[in-house]
Amino acid sequence: MQAREWLSEAEKNLAAEANRSAISSSYLAVFHAARAVLFRDGVREKSHYCIGLYMQRYVDEGSFEEEWPMLFDRMRSVRHADQYSLEPKPTEEEMRACLDLAKRFIERIEKLLVETQR
Repeated sequence: MQAREWLSEAEKNLAAEANRSAISSSYLAVFHAARAVLFRDGVREKSHYCIGLYMQRYVDEGSFEEEWPMLFDRMRSVRHADQYSLEPKPTEEEMRACLDLAKRFIERIEKLLVETQR
């Protein structure tokens, strides 16, 4: 899964103290995990924002917890702010939190893919 490759990149970036790159890599891990659901369903995303909206479909049918689309959007916002704003460099603590979220998100998406095979 491409998401796991990006997760590995995030871990390497964190080890190298490249926190900005680690934030981006963590988000890309989450992004590619979510895209796996869309691709499986025969859907191609038109924007990163739309992925979170699509995932809400699984919440509405009861097979996915509300927290996951919200966390996807939170990660999207963190990456966007880091990439496009003048905010200070993320701390190691913030990066570790993003990396942990990415790991948990990928695990939950993998479980969702098995549970909702169509």
